[in-house]
Amino acid sequence: MGLISTVTDALAGSTETAPGVAGDDGSEGAYWCDDCAVRVRDVDLDDEGLDRDAEGVPVCPDCGESMRFERASGPGCAC
Repeated sequence: MGLISTVTDALAGSTETAPGVAGDDGSEGAYWCDDCAVRVRDVDLDDEGLDRDAEGVPVCPDCGESMRFERASGPGCAC
């Protein structure tokens, strides 16, 4: 039974996010430009200094089009 328990333990990975890894910084998603494939995480918007449209949505720094917000689907990064 040693082999079976060893394999079971190896396959039973943790689902918790360890401190200091992506996802524990308050990010809820990222803004995307579908035309240019530019991606900016919501927590990085101020650091990036992106312009915003009349509705407050960030605009792509490459093409100037409004970016689309996409929520993160899990506890990991907003990739």
